[in-house]
Amino acid sequence: MIDWQWLSYEALSRDQLYAILKLRQDVFIIEQNCVYGDIDHLDQSSWHLCGWRREDGQLLAYLRVVQPGIKHIEPSIGRVITAQAGRGLGLGRQLMQQALQQLDEIYPGADNRISAQHHLSEFYASFGYRPVSEPYDEDGILHIDMLRSGR
Repeated sequence: MIDWQWLSYEALSRDQLYAILKLRQDVFIIEQNCVYGDIDHLDQSSWHLCGWRREDGQLLAYLRVVQPGIKHIEPSIGRVITAQAGRGLGLGRQLMQQALQQLDEIYPGADNRISAQHHLSEFYASFGYRPVSEPYDEDGILHIDMLRSGR
């Protein structure tokens, strides 16, 4: 069972922030063998959606939503991640459903954007995202910008 938390940067505890940064490092940098600057000064302007395993408090799923006007005109989802221990359980789909529900409540009627790893574009399309760029290389991984209409 997963406990979902939607937190501002200010509301994150030190231990929660540490767990987030550790998970992002483990998957995006080590597992995907991609050296990039994860600490990008956007966390402070973001909402953080965390999926904690109820039994032991381990962070199994995470994403952030950068507020509109900071990175893009619209709110943007990024750092979408499922821990290795949580894969195959449908947590990625639950994570996105939770995020879109929150976005619809906080920014009703607003479009939202994601810079998706290209191989996951069909997954994001299943939530109503459509490509709005050509594929491009970002830190050695093919990405594509996608937009979801809030209307």
